[in-house]
Amino acid sequence: MARQEMNEALDCWNDEGGAQFLAQTAGYDAEGLAHNERRLLECLGVAVVGLWRELPTAVQRALFQYAVRDQASDAAELKAQIARFLHDHAGQQTRSPG
Repeated sequence: MARQEMNEALDCWNDEGGAQFLAQTAGYDAEGLAHNERRLLECLGVAVVGLWRELPTAVQRALFQYAVRDQASDAAELKAQIARFLHDHAGQQTRSPG
């Protein structure tokens, strides 16, 4: 998807309440998910990391903040780990977990 198309799609999603919905959504408990649901989250994660450098900065920031929002006790360490991981892996062509 071209950057302009992505920006338009995200603007449309935001106009429909997308960002507001994310702010109100409860966090996921990956431990409570079934194996196939955890695999879906892994696939989405691989997709996000693979496209990270193509995402608009505002989307990157929103994803980053969403990832650490409920981690008050270790938010700083988690942010550092995510930043290192993205630095090392963002934009790489990786296969989906399978």
